[in-house]
Amino acid sequence: SEAIDFCRYYATTGSDRLDGGIDAGLEVSGRGVVVVVGPWNFPYAIPTGGVAGALAAGNSVILKPAPEATAVGAWIADQFWRAGVPHDVLQLVVCEDGPVGTHLVTHRDVDTIVLTGAHETASMFLDWRPDLRVLAETSGKDALVITPSADVDEAIRDLVRSAFGHAGQKCSAASLGIVVAEVYDDPTFRRRLRDAVTSLRVGAATDPGSMVGPLIAPPTGKLERALTTLDDGESWLVEPVLLDTPGTPEGTSWSPGVRLGVREGSWFHLTECFGPVLGLMRADDLDHAIALQNAGDLGLTGGIHSLDDDEVEQWLARVEVGNAYVNRHITGAIVERQPFGGWKRSSVGGGSKAGGPGYVTQLARVSGDPVDDDPRRRTAFEQVWADWYSVDHDPTGLVAEANILRHVPLGSVVARVSSTDDRQVDLLRTVAAVTGVRFAVSLVTDESDLDFARRLATMAKRPDRVRLLASLDDDARRILHEADIVIDVDPPVGDAMIELGHWVKEQAISRTRHRHGRLLT
Repeated sequence: SEAIDFCRYYATTGSDRLDGGIDAGLEVSGRGVVVVVGPWNFPYAIPTGGVAGALAAGNSVILKPAPEATAVGAWIADQFWRAGVPHDVLQLVVCEDGPVGTHLVTHRDVDTIVLTGAHETASMFLDWRPDLRVLAETSGKDALVITPSADVDEAIRDLVRSAFGHAGQKCSAASLGIVVAEVYDDPTFRRRLRDAVTSLRVGAATDPGSMVGPLIAPPTGKLERALTTLDDGESWLVEPVLLDTPGTPEGTSWSPGVRLGVREGSWFHLTECFGPVLGLMRADDLDHAIALQNAGDLGLTGGIHSLDDDEVEQWLARVEVGNAYVNRHITGAIVERQPFGGWKRSSVGGGSKAGGPGYVTQLARVSGDPVDDDPRRRTAFEQVWADWYSVDHDPTGLVAEANILRHVPLGSVVARVSSTDDRQVDLLRTVAAVTGVRFAVSLVTDESDLDFARRLATMAKRPDRVRLLASLDDDARRILHEADIVIDVDPPVGDAMIELGHWVKEQAISRTRHRHGRLLT
């Protein structure tokens, strides 16, 4: 159903911005060859979405499914071919993640990689070929905050669902429960949580009664440590056990585990483990809980359970996640309702969220706009900023659940240019003034590529993005990639809806608006 949603959305609403650009006289075309590198944990919906978005933008696509999910990848390709997509427009490449995969990713004819996987994988791709466009949804270390104002029964239900659905093998899974002291210290809370976790039925994926299925493979590395080894101050509320479950490969069937006493800054607090292990942290108050939630380099999903509206607003104003959930589970994003993608190191490439209104646009090449000195241009940008980017949007309009798309201005943008006497630079200055984003210009004649990159990478407040209007060598690109500074190679355009999308990051907020079926006032 999610794959169908992607195809329908990208063919209609998801293409509206490009249609508007064409109507405004812009040149819109595909970027060339887009490689979609699919994950094994959602092997159907996510690759289908990447393929559909790239095709809608006018590209040729190479689909490379995960080695663990090649049969599903072949099925996806066959469905597109049977629907009429030519074989030379969509091709399927089945290979291991070795030399052949490396050759595919680094091939000079590839313009963009759409990746769902680990942050380390995206960084590796960019190190292999620094001028590559990588749009990646990457890792998550996701937490659900529970305050004394929560409905504790519902909070426990959603924490368990978020942590152990799919055996925890989701980048959006709740790996941490950050519980304010009054609740954490209550022995009845821990007893009820333990009962909920131990009631989960572990079984084969083919058994309809299974609530927690097997792992993709026997655990190694970080996941093995998370399942078997406690750190200082930690104890097991529920100790995970390797089971001998009929119908599952040896070493893959594990009962869920819950670690108590996870300390601030500890290994489990900051490390993605990708399996059925939940850690509980004790927070002094909500401020402390938010600080613990924001502490790491990752910012994919996060949630809060509280019936206090002031607490919820305080949390929403400060939480550093791309997908924020209020009084519900923190997994299971739906196309258009909750466009999906993270902040910080949970996203690479700085693009718009999958399943959202800007996703197809970033996969197209948009140019040809005459950048002139028309004084009406700033007014047009101000109008679009006020009408669209400065206000919350809830396109689905459900009464039982608010699903808001919010645009947050970037902190700062730096343009790397050959000349400041350039109308493109003038346009960027205008847009910076409209958005309130700090803006600076670096001339290639004033500092070398390496000096430029090193300066930005060592700044106390690094810029979020470099708008590249001049060449930049590979070593400088590597430095910027390592510093998590996005390199944006798209030329500035005078269409406000398209250009303003380069100056914001998106946040999707999903908030339950009922209790036990009764709508909240």
